[in-house]
Amino acid sequence: MSFVNAESRMQTTAGRLARLGFADGAQAERLLDALGPEAVGDLDLLAALVGAAEPDLALTSLTRLTERDPSVLGAMRADPGLRARLIGVLGLSAALGDHLARHPEHWKLLEGETGVQRTLRQEMRAELLAAVGADPADAEPCAPGGDTEAMSALRAAYRGRLLHLAARDITGAASFSEVTSELSDLASAALEAGLAIARADIPESADVRLAVIGMGKCGARELNYISDVDVVFVAEPRDGVDETKALQAATRLAQGMMRACSTSTPEGSLWEVDAALRPEGKAGPLVRTLASHLTYYRRWAKTWEFQALLKARPVAGDLELGGEYVAAVNEMVWQAAARENFVEDVQAMRRRVEAHVRASEAERQIKLGPGGLRDIEFAVQLLQLVHGRSDGLLRRRATLPALAALSRGGYVGRDDTKALAEAYVFLRKVEHLLQLHRLRRTHIVPENVTDLRRIGRGLGMLIDPVGEFTTRWRRHAMEARRLHEKLFYRPLLQAVARLPEDEARLSPAAATARLSALGYADPDGALRHIAALTSGVSRRAAIQRTLLPVMLGWFADAPDPDAGLLGFRQISDKLGATPWYLRLLRDETAAAERLARLLGTSRYATGLLLHSPDAVAMLGSDGELVPRAKEAMAGEAGALVGRHAGDAEAAVAAVRGMRRRELLRIAISGLVGRIDIEEVGQALSELNDVTIQAALDAAITKVSLERRGDFPTRFAVIAMGRLGGYECSYGSDADVMFVHAPLEGAEEKAATDAAHAVANELRRLLARPTPDPPLHIDPDLRPEGRQGPLVRSLSSYAAYYRRWSSPWESQALLRARFSAGDPGLGAEFMDLVQPLRHPPEGIGEAAVREIRRLKARMEAERLPRGADPLLHTKLGRGGLSDVEWLAQLIQLRHAYDVPELRTTRTLEALRAAVGAGLLAATDEEVLAEAWRFASQIRDAIVLVRGRAGDSIPVDVRERMLISRALGYPPDGSEDFVEDYLRTTRRARVVTERVFYGAP
Repeated sequence: MSFVNAESRMQTTAGRLARLGFADGAQAERLLDALGPEAVGDLDLLAALVGAAEPDLALTSLTRLTERDPSVLGAMRADPGLRARLIGVLGLSAALGDHLARHPEHWKLLEGETGVQRTLRQEMRAELLAAVGADPADAEPCAPGGDTEAMSALRAAYRGRLLHLAARDITGAASFSEVTSELSDLASAALEAGLAIARADIPESADVRLAVIGMGKCGARELNYISDVDVVFVAEPRDGVDETKALQAATRLAQGMMRACSTSTPEGSLWEVDAALRPEGKAGPLVRTLASHLTYYRRWAKTWEFQALLKARPVAGDLELGGEYVAAVNEMVWQAAARENFVEDVQAMRRRVEAHVRASEAERQIKLGPGGLRDIEFAVQLLQLVHGRSDGLLRRRATLPALAALSRGGYVGRDDTKALAEAYVFLRKVEHLLQLHRLRRTHIVPENVTDLRRIGRGLGMLIDPVGEFTTRWRRHAMEARRLHEKLFYRPLLQAVARLPEDEARLSPAAATARLSALGYADPDGALRHIAALTSGVSRRAAIQRTLLPVMLGWFADAPDPDAGLLGFRQISDKLGATPWYLRLLRDETAAAERLARLLGTSRYATGLLLHSPDAVAMLGSDGELVPRAKEAMAGEAGALVGRHAGDAEAAVAAVRGMRRRELLRIAISGLVGRIDIEEVGQALSELNDVTIQAALDAAITKVSLERRGDFPTRFAVIAMGRLGGYECSYGSDADVMFVHAPLEGAEEKAATDAAHAVANELRRLLARPTPDPPLHIDPDLRPEGRQGPLVRSLSSYAAYYRRWSSPWESQALLRARFSAGDPGLGAEFMDLVQPLRHPPEGIGEAAVREIRRLKARMEAERLPRGADPLLHTKLGRGGLSDVEWLAQLIQLRHAYDVPELRTTRTLEALRAAVGAGLLAATDEEVLAEAWRFASQIRDAIVLVRGRAGDSIPVDVRERMLISRALGYPPDGSEDFVEDYLRTTRRARVVTERVFYGAP
């Protein structure tokens, strides 16, 4: 019995630790026990560990440290600041934890006042020089030949300083700017120490003056934790020394310094010293004289080299010579913008950098990808270089001071400056957290939840670290990209855009004013697009010059003229050489006008069109804008699957390509008013049915081939939710359940395994990342939800519903219908659930109360945090769920007696309820209006944004775009919101009375 009680206590302690935040409670308990009884009872220590970014990592590293130096525990109890700093570092950086295990004495760097004091530049230099045996006064090593020992000592001392800085950073004792400048000074000190190591073995070093010029972030004093340190070397012979011999000595010194920092030792390495920014790059000499540098820059330097020199700063070696170098090149840097094609060259370089980012990493690349640090840095640098010729106040090396100077000078608006600065600091802090973990150079946001959680908690996000971090990161990246586009291209207007003849005489300023008057937010960008489309003497350019005056007006009539013109340029780039394309737009006015409206309204439709540009042809025919019959789509999909028999991925890729074209057809039909919201929902749902059936056929074929036999079971997909109700929106998942029935003679387990394999393959095929919109299969409405089996046999469903069915499942089954697979099995399933969803006696009052309770709970708990309940179209007051639950409650109570109520569609059920006298016609009118309006808004959000959303946006511009897509005038966004609030308020009154039974 005592053993059982002890085990129970152990499980309780481990469980408590797990609830406190440890991923492995049992392991945490063992490690705490290993620290000793005083540590086990130290609640302050436990609180610090729980508050760490990664508690398990912090505890593991602390245990390793105490094994080497047990006194650290007593010191932490006596010094809460030490405890916070040490645990903060250990919870974020496995690498610094490893360092402390090798050098346990370094925890004392975090004690007392010393732990929070900034380390001055000269102190770092002196400490690192002393570590390699050099006299800080002359930086000469005491003895040559000790490279490995000296380099290891340099690394240990460097990481001790890094530990001290990281602790201050993590606990907020050092600001972001202090951290980056101190990291840069630490790198400078390491370069100086590396130079001292090199001098020890090069007697000729006394014959030459060598200056190390920091470039990039090191030069700007905005370095991150782990980065290549970019440098340029400049040398001069001392009096009476031959220049050739001096440069040879300087080259050996430079090479020795680079090795001292980059070579791997028992203590690892520091970082790579990269001299590729020197004249001629890696093909040029490593070291040049000042005169040689200046000759190169005057004669042969490219634009990007002057951009790089903007950040040049002497960091090590002969600082006086370094100062002469920087003063000389600065004169050329600040005149570089006068070079021919300067701005275009800078823009092209940014595009090249972005093009070299791996596609698989682009969305997670916080440095080089869209919305990354380079977007901000390039925009700031270009504005500096263009305007800095006449405004010396802009001549700053670091990004944030330069951005502040641009704001003060009026070159960048205050709001834009604030947004860019916040994005920059956020992304840099994320970069620091990524690199601190392993002290590795990385800029890729991980996908692993544990890593994301550590980053989020490291940023102070404790409630929902993964979700909050991801949201803030995406928001900052999107804002950085938007402002990059706005600022980076602003100075590009250097020539008059080639407008049609009647506007060809306009000056750039007049052309910009004209486009501004039309409503273009970025007239400079519009002029660039126009110039690209109309330049040249080709027939294509001539037709564009004829088309554009009219189309510019149509774009201006659309919600987003700039997006319309951009999309038109992109489509034209893809189809411009196709003979029918421009001829269609020239000769078919309706087609050109529809295209302008489409591109200026819907990012979603534009994206579809860019991947299927030939679909422009359907704009020329009214008949082509009618959604196709389900049978016709099914025939085409079946043929595509048959054509790729044996290759499931290729088959479904072809079907998804067909689906992309049909999504575009439906989107155009809805936007131009050819079909209403109910017809949109039916068209999308039928398209999803066809897609699921095709993917199912491909999956069954693949599984059968893999199993080397016939498929041993019948299989059906049951549509649920909005798919079951023929009410899909553009952003809807496909809610389904999977059912199978083994064939006669088939083994039950083999049939079940095959059915599971098919269901999983079906989901994988439809969700694979491709340019086409995915169709996510959501099976969570199945019995037992996510905890239940993905696929059940028909008999298993029967047993479950017989014993365990609850009112919410009966309610969910109201929308159940056969979607794909074996029709006979689908019919059998529907017969099985018929008594549940349309019970002979209706549902009792207890079930009604339960449904009302569930609805109230959903309203209270499922509304996203921060969402305005008045503006949430799905869960908000008077929104979709109010209308749908009301209709479903009527169905559950009366559908057995009123066959017309046996429908999966919401509005059809409401109309049937009116016909049966169960709902007043005025109430049905109010509810239907709210349902249609909310559904239209959800679709409009996807069409405008290109992604799903349930709330009317807070952002004024987005709200305007959505209201325009719904047909409101340019100044009608407030009317749109008022109309929605009025409509849903009336619907909520009906819901309170009819659904909740309020008087």
